[in-house]
Amino acid sequence: MYIKIKLLEMIIDTLSNANKYFSVHPLFRKAFEFVQDSRPEAMKPGKYVISGDDLNASVTEKAGKTVEESLEKFECHDKHIDIQICISGSEKIGWRPRESCSNKKEEYNSEKDVTFFKDTPDMFFQLTSNQFVIFFPEDVHAPMIGEGTIKKMVIKVRV
Repeated sequence: MYIKIKLLEMIIDTLSNANKYFSVHPLFRKAFEFVQDSRPEAMKPGKYVISGDDLNASVTEKAGKTVEESLEKFECHDKHIDIQICISGSEKIGWRPRESCSNKKEEYNSEKDVTFFKDTPDMFFQLTSNQFVIFFPEDVHAPMIGEGTIKKMVIKVRV
């Protein structure tokens, strides 16, 4: 179990700089070492256990969504940090700080660790191959916006 503290807001960077974030959370080193060792571009879609319940990855390869489709699941998590890595394709993601969201779509689902909002993003940004974003519980996000196929890895890190 890790102590919950107010962390940074979202981080965006490239995998070549991942080592700069090892000190942000005790499991970040292990998460990024998994990415480096696993060669994500060759991984098949599916779920991967990295370290018990504390650190898991999933790889997806799906068609990009419209902004409207993605906003149907404008989400944040209480118990996990998301490290979202674009493996191939180009992914646009919407973001808004949780503290400025006031329009819950439904109450928190503890089984799935997710809260959905009806609010709209304050900004959108683009990820391309070998770029990542780290979403903390304070970050509401709408991923997978784009055209064509997007292959990505999402690592769930227990807070």
